[in-house]
Amino acid sequence: MSGHSKFSNIKHKKEKNDAAKGKIFTRFGREIAVAVKEGGPDPNNNSKLKDIIAKAKANNMPNDTIDRSIKKAAGEGAGADYVRATYEGYGPKGTAIIVETLTDNKNRTASNVRNAFTKGQGSVGAQGCVSYMFDEKGQIILDKEEVDMDPDDLMMLAVEAGAEDFDDEEDSYEIITAPEDFSAVLEAIQAEGLPIVSADVTMIPQTWVELSDEQDLKNINRILDLLNDDDDVQNVYHNWDE
Repeated sequence: MSGHSKFSNIKHKKEKNDAAKGKIFTRFGREIAVAVKEGGPDPNNNSKLKDIIAKAKANNMPNDTIDRSIKKAAGEGAGADYVRATYEGYGPKGTAIIVETLTDNKNRTASNVRNAFTKGQGSVGAQGCVSYMFDEKGQIILDKEEVDMDPDDLMMLAVEAGAEDFDDEEDSYEIITAPEDFSAVLEAIQAEGLPIVSADVTMIPQTWVELSDEQDLKNINRILDLLNDDDDVQNVYHNWDE
């Protein structure tokens, strides 16, 4: 998560990580593998898989790549067994960081996460040490320049589909939902063919921390870069106001 300029930060991350498309697809491939193992390969009978497919499509994952991931996950003895693990900790000036992972080796992942925090002068804390500072919400970001629909019509579309909140910002529209309503709202947006910059169930900070010291900025970027480069890391949430 980013600070108050959500669109520009997300856009910057996408540009920075265009080499990261493979990483994004790997992330969804792992989520698909877990969902198929837990509920089968048919999204009509597996709501978790259906949600992941919707998010993957919103992040421009090609249909054939999604289909291959499902078939691979459904194959006999296919792939590794992934387990979820979440880590919480602190960066410079007490910035709160949550790391969600999906791994076939928890010892490796725990070591890598701890190493990332240490190299940025941060520390891993106990479960629950920072998550209470965040709210779990569905978040859909649209590029305002690419949206032809009238803002009031877009707001009504989102609210009627189940959205909790709609923000008309300088360069983007932000739609917030309860986690359980995210898929329905996303489907309504996708049905209109609207361009989505980002769509996911995420952790939104209740308050933000500003950093101005040059060393603090280097340290927080060190932590986040190391985490984002780790293939086992699915999501990183923080309350640093970039």
